[in-house]
Amino acid sequence: MTAANTTGLPKRLWYDFLRFSSRLCGVSLFGLRCYGRENWPATGGGLVLSNHQSHFDPVLVGLTCNRRLNYLARDSLFRFAPFRLLIESLDAIPVDREGLGLNGLKETLRRLKRGEFVLMFPEGTRTTTGQVTPLKPGFSALATRANVPIIPVAIDGAFQLWPRKNAFPLLWGCLHIHIGKPMPPEEVKEYSDRELIRHLQQQLTDLHAAARTSRKRSLGKR
Repeated sequence: MTAANTTGLPKRLWYDFLRFSSRLCGVSLFGLRCYGRENWPATGGGLVLSNHQSHFDPVLVGLTCNRRLNYLARDSLFRFAPFRLLIESLDAIPVDREGLGLNGLKETLRRLKRGEFVLMFPEGTRTTTGQVTPLKPGFSALATRANVPIIPVAIDGAFQLWPRKNAFPLLWGCLHIHIGKPMPPEEVKEYSDRELIRHLQQQLTDLHAAARTSRKRSLGKR
């Protein structure tokens, strides 16, 4: 069963509208460039793991993919009515502050196994330096149990637009996103949890370095 079969038409149209408008803003305001879009699997579920630079990141990763992404959101965010309406319209999965929690884990696994993408930020929180920080272990057990590929993604430039210390973002800048090749579930299962974390840490670090290099090259052309 695909994501298109499990999500109502109004929500799919709303998601498509947000993705289209976000792409326009990303390209026109931030010179957004995306590399590796051919690496998105055309069918089946996938655990999408990205570095975390800013509040922009869920939107940025989502707009690079022609398929619908599922997002995780802290349960506390559902208490603020305006934001709750937005994240509920996107079918966000509520999670507790300390991790996925049992209910969040079950729902995430359910969506992965029915052929959808779920986005996670394995660093656990936004970077304070712009660099990829050590990954938390929560994603490794999920990746093994879900039996889906892992798709690594790296963002560069979002930290400069909206660093953690700033209350509001800049409205111009340069953003580059690199999407890595999927790691098939058979390969995921070959690693221990510790080895998988170390491997994904290196993958995200390398992808981020590539994104940083291409972004600097773009800035040099301006």
